[in-house]
Amino acid sequence: MHCASCAATISKVLRRTPGVSSADVNYATEKAQIKFDSAQITLEKISQIISSLGYSTKTDDKDRQITILFIKFVISAVFAAISFFGPPPLFQLVLATVVQFWVAWDFYRSTWNSLKHRAANMDTLIILGTTVAYIYSVAVTFGQISGMPYFDTSMTIIALIILGKWLEARAKGKTSEAIKKLIQLQPKTARVLRDGQEIDLPISEVQVGDHIRLRPGEKVPVDGKVISGETSIDESMVTGESIPVYKHTGDLVIGGTLNTSGAIILSATKVGSATMLAQIIKLVEQAQASRAPIQKLADVISGYFVPAVLMIAVATFAGWYITTGYLPAMLNAIAVLIIACPCALGLATPTALVVGTGLAAQKGILIKDAENLEIAYKVSHVVFDKTGTLTEGKPVVTNVITMNHELSTNNLLRLAASLDANSEHPLASAIVAAGAKTALKSLPVTGFKNLAGRGVEGTISKIKYTLGTPSLFSSVPADVAKLEKQGKTVVVLTIGQKILGVIAIADTLRATAADAVSQLTRQKIGTSLITGDNPTTAAAIAKTAGISRFFAQVRPQDKAAAIKQLQSEGHIVAMVGDGINDAPALSAANIGIAMATGTDVAIEAAGITLVNKDLHSIPLALRLSRSTLRTIKTNLFWAFIYNVVLIPAAAFGLLSPILAAGAMAFSSVSVVGNSLLLKRAHLS
Repeated sequence: MHCASCAATISKVLRRTPGVSSADVNYATEKAQIKFDSAQITLEKISQIISSLGYSTKTDDKDRQITILFIKFVISAVFAAISFFGPPPLFQLVLATVVQFWVAWDFYRSTWNSLKHRAANMDTLIILGTTVAYIYSVAVTFGQISGMPYFDTSMTIIALIILGKWLEARAKGKTSEAIKKLIQLQPKTARVLRDGQEIDLPISEVQVGDHIRLRPGEKVPVDGKVISGETSIDESMVTGESIPVYKHTGDLVIGGTLNTSGAIILSATKVGSATMLAQIIKLVEQAQASRAPIQKLADVISGYFVPAVLMIAVATFAGWYITTGYLPAMLNAIAVLIIACPCALGLATPTALVVGTGLAAQKGILIKDAENLEIAYKVSHVVFDKTGTLTEGKPVVTNVITMNHELSTNNLLRLAASLDANSEHPLASAIVAAGAKTALKSLPVTGFKNLAGRGVEGTISKIKYTLGTPSLFSSVPADVAKLEKQGKTVVVLTIGQKILGVIAIADTLRATAADAVSQLTRQKIGTSLITGDNPTTAAAIAKTAGISRFFAQVRPQDKAAAIKQLQSEGHIVAMVGDGINDAPALSAANIGIAMATGTDVAIEAAGITLVNKDLHSIPLALRLSRSTLRTIKTNLFWAFIYNVVLIPAAAFGLLSPILAAGAMAFSSVSVVGNSLLLKRAHLS
């Protein structure tokens, strides 16, 4: 594809094709997203339709394409330079013919294929302009009309356009460097242990359950679990975490990361497209191929752009021909055709999007699509879930207080752990773990019942026990309030309303929590904490983290209501959670931000997924979205201004065709260059 109009033409033809429900072709990424009914049309047929338009669905060698463009530029530039020295017209004709029908041949082919489908693109404008100059010059050379030949003009125009295409191709290559680096992380082979022997297998042949030996300095070939040895793994290229992570038996490792020190054996848990790296690459590619709402106006304009320019060129020719004659009319009409550039409009959004999402991925931030990037730009309030998000998600029992002198603390823990053995609540695991340390066997429980977000109850040795939050009971010991003021979660064990004891559980606040909240505050973004804890505990945790507002005693199913309350106050809300228990709240928020668990990053309810556990990624993601949207708006502004100002300037004779060609070449390159500046954006 040579311009945004090419992409628009392909999209339009495909959408008219029976069996195709939607088609979006992205000029910047050179990819198409097509939804079709396989019962009505095949992928092969779709490929044939695209080929009939003069385009190829095969991935050619980009470096080779760039080299060919450079060679064509050098030839056309040298030939144009020679013509400026005034050689004989016939010699100029030979040079111009090579440039017009070899260097510019792709433009002719593209124009012909577009016209066959009753469409026109930027190549049509280039071919019309340069062919008119060429034919006029041929007529002058053979004495059909009087005047000076303009072979130098037609060759210089083509040389400058090819130069612009070469610079644009190189710059576009740099915008997608991030996704290329991710793809390059994938190892080609793995050292698999089979039947007591080590064999090197292609990565495609590795199966789940295979044991893989990994030596220092080698890349982890697939996602797996360490079953022998210990080491430090550099995960920076996937998660953005700069410090190597210590791994030992039982720990998960991510494919594509680097083993920096020890030798380990791992068992493959995910291979092929299921690995974390493959998921990341897929998500980034989907995001880069998506269309931002802000792009819609540019898409509409690109669709009508070429016909409008053709009409302006005809009007320009007619006006100048009537008032001054043929030659000024021809030159000014050519200038109008050449100066017009829908490419800058077509590149404005996708190039910035590719750079922005790629940069985010390198920092462990996966943005689902362009729409979510645009929403993140507007976020005014961030809501944090507590357990596993604001905290480490590893609660531990800190206090065990018995209220019955006949019941020891160990037996109190034994009863509580027996009840919680059937619970899936994060705090239950802490009590079960503490109970295991007492060396007392768990007791059988009958009639187990989960009291949704408030506790559990069950019968042990024919006695019915309740283990739950203090709010379940009419009165509680004074110790409860003291513990809650320390930010601890308290549960009470009772028989009916008779209190047997109190257990306090604490979950360590993430080291980055307070600073991340501080950064959001400096960005003038409000923050809230949402938790099932009572108001006293919630207030203590919120104060420690620097969060200004909290929602306490909120059950999982009620979290979405808290989000809607904030939205009713006029906030654009981002909800930060783990993507599992928080799925309804993530969906209710304007944008959900999920902390990836294990090696699964494809979290349906999340618009943004954080691969690492660093809460600094949240203010960073919002800053990056603002920088990307600002770049898109700047690109669109200058692309509009360029066409609005320079097309009339060319029509009124203020630009020569050569100046017009230079300006047109510069417009696309400047848009891509401005998008690349995102890489240098101050995000810290």
